[in-house]
Amino acid sequence: MRQFLATIVLVLFFTTTVSAATAQKFEVKKVDFEQIRKDTQDPRSKLFYPKLLKSFMANDTSMNFEGYRNLYYGYVFQEDYNPCRVSEFSSVIEPLYYKKTYTRAECDTIEKYAELSLDDNPFDLRQMKFYIFALKEKKKNARAAIRQYRLNHLVAAILSSGNGTKENPWVVISPDHEYNIVNFLGYIATGHQDMGNNIDYITIDKGNNPKAPDGFYFDASKIMEVTNLKFPQESAEK
Repeated sequence: MRQFLATIVLVLFFTTTVSAATAQKFEVKKVDFEQIRKDTQDPRSKLFYPKLLKSFMANDTSMNFEGYRNLYYGYVFQEDYNPCRVSEFSSVIEPLYYKKTYTRAECDTIEKYAELSLDDNPFDLRQMKFYIFALKEKKKNARAAIRQYRLNHLVAAILSSGNGTKENPWVVISPDHEYNIVNFLGYIATGHQDMGNNIDYITIDKGNNPKAPDGFYFDASKIMEVTNLKFPQESAEK
């Protein structure tokens, strides 16, 4: 896939644990998209999408796990949802992904364009992680902590959708999120397989951990459903 090589390189720099995201107790349960659609489109609901998005963008740390789960999966019902969206701003700092050390000016550039990218696509987990890194490098620790809180809860929302097995895959709303989750779990993705029925399988480098799985399964059904609906020509070309 288009982000595969970049993801392998990025994981060497961005590998992190999701302990902060999983420290809280959350129930692993099937994503009920029909219920999420009803809740996020009902102005009377506390889960009305504009309310959730406003809280998210305002860095409201009182937003609970249910809110994050509905925010993430409810995005597929929003008019501007594009499962393969790539912000024009992300390409500006892409050359910086592969550096080992950064100057203050480079951190300024990362912060500026990562923030612009996230304004365009608030669920770009890679840009989110890069932005947090720049903030920490500049000792903006309070802002970094708030952004880390956002990232942790989005990752936890995805992890709550399954366990990464063939029988119970994780549900994602972006192809990139498959690689992001693998990376955040501390693994390096080594390949991608289309298993049919909109199930993707990401193989991993097990390293020195013989108990690690060979890979993880992801449900990309909503990605394909919306792509076929909104971008039929692109779907036909694939």
